[in-house]
Amino acid sequence: MIRDLMKIMGPEHRRSVEVYLAWLVAFAVLQGIATAFLVPVLTALMRGELPVGWLVATAAVVLFTCVARYAQTMKGFALALVTLTSLHTRLGDHVASLPLGWFSTEKIGRLSRSATGGTMMVTNVTAHMLTPVVTGIVTPATVALAVLFFDWRLGVAVVACGPLLYLVHRWAANAVGRGEQRTDAAGALASSRVVEFARNQQVLRAFGRTTDGYPPLEEAIESQRSAWGRMLWQSAPRLLAGGLAVQLAFVALLVFGLTLRPEPAVLIALLALIARFTGPLAELAGHSGMLRMAANDLHRLAVIFDEKPLVEPESSRTPSSSELVFEDVTFGYAEQPVLENVSFRVPPRTMTAIVGPSGSGKTTITRLIMRFFDVGAGSVRIGGVDVREMSTEDLMAQLSIVMQDVYLFDDTLEANILLGRPGATEDEVREAARIAGVDEIVARLPEGWQTRVGEGGASLSGGERQRVSVARAVLKDAPIVLLDEATAALDPENERYVQHALHSLMDRATLLVIAHKLPTVVAADQILVLDSGRIAETGTHEELLSSGGRYTNFWVERQRSQGWRLVS
Repeated sequence: MIRDLMKIMGPEHRRSVEVYLAWLVAFAVLQGIATAFLVPVLTALMRGELPVGWLVATAAVVLFTCVARYAQTMKGFALALVTLTSLHTRLGDHVASLPLGWFSTEKIGRLSRSATGGTMMVTNVTAHMLTPVVTGIVTPATVALAVLFFDWRLGVAVVACGPLLYLVHRWAANAVGRGEQRTDAAGALASSRVVEFARNQQVLRAFGRTTDGYPPLEEAIESQRSAWGRMLWQSAPRLLAGGLAVQLAFVALLVFGLTLRPEPAVLIALLALIARFTGPLAELAGHSGMLRMAANDLHRLAVIFDEKPLVEPESSRTPSSSELVFEDVTFGYAEQPVLENVSFRVPPRTMTAIVGPSGSGKTTITRLIMRFFDVGAGSVRIGGVDVREMSTEDLMAQLSIVMQDVYLFDDTLEANILLGRPGATEDEVREAARIAGVDEIVARLPEGWQTRVGEGGASLSGGERQRVSVARAVLKDAPIVLLDEATAALDPENERYVQHALHSLMDRATLLVIAHKLPTVVAADQILVLDSGRIAETGTHEELLSSGGRYTNFWVERQRSQGWRLVS
């Protein structure tokens, strides 16, 4: 837990954590010493003596204990305040440095849960939970040493109880930890199913699946309920056993102490000391379940901080042109090869189309250009510069990206276009909108440019959202434009606007287009036919069509599909 806490708080707060822990340990040790001083004090009092020296020493230790308690409490609350005010920022800065390929659906869900529940757990750990952990270990250890000093026989018995109680505690805590991991996984799945159910109401209602329930959601909720029930039944008996073991240890030490037959005054003092030995252990046992769940939360958050950021060059190089070159590129996901020895060149201010069957590696090519991942072998270069030799900021300044799935923010239409270049003038925004056909959309909207498009652009059609995305790319005016299936699902009207924008972009930028629509493919200066992660053919439309290879088959299939008609 301490190691994970150090990672989460970061090097800038490491010293504060160490000071907090030092005060916490000091408090636990002083608490044990103050308890140990009861032995000579009680022994003397029961003999009718007044132990002035021991009373003064005890008072001094108690005073120091109070000071340490106050200091560790305030520093714990200070760390909790730091967590509340800065952890989200630090987490955001770290996540922003990770490769874009890291952001899978599962990891985004985990990030969301850790950024909320995990952050609150860190505040609870420093403000409340670490105190019973440290005092439950250090204070009994201090008391055990004191018992050894006063009576070595009883001290050996006390020390022998320590490992046994620790094993019982670990046995109970591990059960809670495993159960919490299962419930967390089930909760994450249930949360994603709830979001899925809410987002896909249109499809579910169209097929009448809302009245009969949604089986994936129901199964996820049932799995979550079962996980909680299983955790309760498996962990509750063990937690009770942990608490019972502490009480049994106290009884055993009490009986053993009586068998030693010390003088009554010494026995009573030692029994008081034994009670202070088992007291913190009992408190630790009572918190063991929550402590293990807290440790799991901290570990999941620490794992995010363990993720390696994208390696940035010490100094970023500037490309000499918008030429795009793949040279002997090999890449795979989780040791599953996707691209193998792929080489091609896209000359400046030309348009290259990539075609090929699903799974052939088309989208992976664009992801490597954007450096979602680094290549396994070979190089990806822009203007003679390897993308790994450019900072993320400089690399993204070279690229405009238009994907098939467009996301618009819940803001005005104008603000969504300005995302392409926030410093653009009003005239530049209007010109980009005209090229992409967004001005026609604006004319139909009740509030024009200031119309809010809703979350994800819900108030616009898919084709209209795509036009806004293209307008962003035009406004950014980057040297290279990547389009991944940008026209795949467009109706003829929206496709016409997008095609017009593409022709405009060809005059000012290098285009790499993944496309299946025939007009887009035919307009390309160069066509790459990708098959099973390799470049199968390269050439113009006429050259490839005359060769009678894979591209010819692709062309014939597309021509045939365009001729399909629905008849009644």
